[in-house]
Amino acid sequence: MQKVEGGTEDARGFAIAIVLSGIGAGGTERVVSMLANRLARNGWRVTIITPEATDAQSYYPLDSSVDIVRLGLPAARYGRFRGRWVAIRRILGLRRVFARLKPDVILSFLTRTNVQSLMAAVGMDVPVIVSERNNPAMQEVGPNWNRLRSLFYPRAHGLVVMTSGALSFFPESHRRRSWVIPNFATLPHGVVARRDGKVLTAVGRMVHQKGFDLLLQAFARIARRFPDWTLALWGEGPERETLERLVHGLGLEGRVHFPGLSQRPGGWIESADVFVLSSRYEGWGIVLLEAMAAGLPVVSFDCPWGPAEMVEHRQNGLLVPPEDVEELSRAMALLMNDPALRDRLAQAAKSDSRRFEPDRVLSQWEDVLLQAAVHRHSGSTQRRLAPAA
Repeated sequence: MQKVEGGTEDARGFAIAIVLSGIGAGGTERVVSMLANRLARNGWRVTIITPEATDAQSYYPLDSSVDIVRLGLPAARYGRFRGRWVAIRRILGLRRVFARLKPDVILSFLTRTNVQSLMAAVGMDVPVIVSERNNPAMQEVGPNWNRLRSLFYPRAHGLVVMTSGALSFFPESHRRRSWVIPNFATLPHGVVARRDGKVLTAVGRMVHQKGFDLLLQAFARIARRFPDWTLALWGEGPERETLERLVHGLGLEGRVHFPGLSQRPGGWIESADVFVLSSRYEGWGIVLLEAMAAGLPVVSFDCPWGPAEMVEHRQNGLLVPPEDVEELSRAMALLMNDPALRDRLAQAAKSDSRRFEPDRVLSQWEDVLLQAAVHRHSGSTQRRLAPAA
């Protein structure tokens, strides 16, 4: 990779437009908030653009110099024709904002938003970098969006993914320039893992991907052996009622709790003793990394992709075959039954998570964006590129 000599000083005066579907709670939103804050501190003019309602508030703190533009076209269940009309309005809205801001680089997150950003920027002399944050081989975006992605991704300046597995999904035409940048491990100030109880914890949006139904089945197999342990499922989503019915069907009343969203980012860590990732697939699995950074013992499905890049089996956590409920229950029982093993794995997890410190990861993002901005002006500037150290 190359970098611009002079470090962040060369970024001053550059403008970036960051486009994403929402500014609420979530892994992508966390990355965007921290990246936007870093860029703003380093002299970039930063604008976040979201289709959300005009009164939408950011779940994560943002620097006072970061502007937010809300298009007032939030996600909702639309019929086919209504949905297309809303998508067109979003594209037109993005194009108007791009024309007004005249950014040096556009950074877009998630497939549908990426396609809309690329369409909105057609004919504009501005590089667009798109980032996929999930597992593109497993995530269903629909045939129309797949076709549009195939048509417009070759127009992107470059593609950022979190794992080599995700990168291998895309043909060469979709990644003229490409970068694998992992997620980072970060804990909000004041959040500390206490690990003085007996609570299994899982965190995520309550959707099929997260596999909470598999986790409940695994817990049901061992619950009677560990009557003093409980399971907390943090998050909200369309499958919550289905999961609550499953709790009843498995006879787990009083043993499983649904606390909802934590009142502050990372607050769920403070009541967790063992963290479990039961996802069928992931783009990365940022909550797994957060648990490791907090010094929690972890057990995870070895799902595609992400967990195997963070967890080394029996060294800093436990990995079990994807969607194998029986093996998941055994791994959970192993940790629940062995405090010494929990302590050993927790200490190793906390140490190993330093590979993903925010400053290291965010500096990779800034290098990519700076290269793109300089590339746009390469015909009229004397900025000099030097090999990275």
